[in-house]
Amino acid sequence: MGKITDALKKAADERMERMERITRIKQEERLIVKKIGESNVDARIVTYFDPKGLITEQYKILRTNILSLKSVKRPKSIVITSAIHSEGKTITSLNLAVSMSQAVRKPKILLIDADMRRGRIAKYLGVNQEVGLSELLQGKATPSEVMFNIDIDNLTFISSGETPDNPAELLGSDTMSKLLSDMRQKFDYLLIDTPPIIPVTDSGIVGAQCDGVVIVIQAGRTQRGVVRRAEELLYQAHSKILGHVLTNIEYHLPEYIYRYL
Repeated sequence: MGKITDALKKAADERMERMERITRIKQEERLIVKKIGESNVDARIVTYFDPKGLITEQYKILRTNILSLKSVKRPKSIVITSAIHSEGKTITSLNLAVSMSQAVRKPKILLIDADMRRGRIAKYLGVNQEVGLSELLQGKATPSEVMFNIDIDNLTFISSGETPDNPAELLGSDTMSKLLSDMRQKFDYLLIDTPPIIPVTDSGIVGAQCDGVVIVIQAGRTQRGVVRRAEELLYQAHSKILGHVLTNIEYHLPEYIYRYL
């Protein structure tokens, strides 16, 4: 009986070691960022390439905060802007849009590039989409001609199109108002990427037509007075500020956190 007991114990130990080895392999594989196919999407769109990654989790927190806002009605149309240029608003817009499309209930998301002065969404997605919001608002294209998708379920895009002579006037037009109204009926959430608020008035114009504005701020670069000025301009334009996103933050994550991702 002793030999049988020893054999059974050895077999159980070997099985336990195999299970632990398989678990370690799976955990190691989850930490690897893998590019999907031959995609030309910019590597900074981390929610696309690494849905379970550490940085992606921060965008999921942002998503949760937006979706759980306490108000009379949940915001469906959200403008993303910044005080000045190069604060990361477009990258934030894209990562937030992808993250929202990955939510449990799979909401339908539309991301509009309303920065008709310096639109970058099509470029970051690695697509050649020349016809966009500019042409749509000028009556040169229809919604079906400007809306496009890539390999992300529940997520649709409208690029900025060519730079018009009067972007602010187009964004404040009845055509823009009707577009937003129509899209609210077809999508669960609209995200609108706009130019910085201090140099131009565009984001204030669009913000007044939407449920709220999120301001992107780059840590260590944008001064507090600049942010306050951006807020003043948005308030003057009758835009509701939902909150702020701080980019370019570096911090240490304790080792134990990794084991739970």
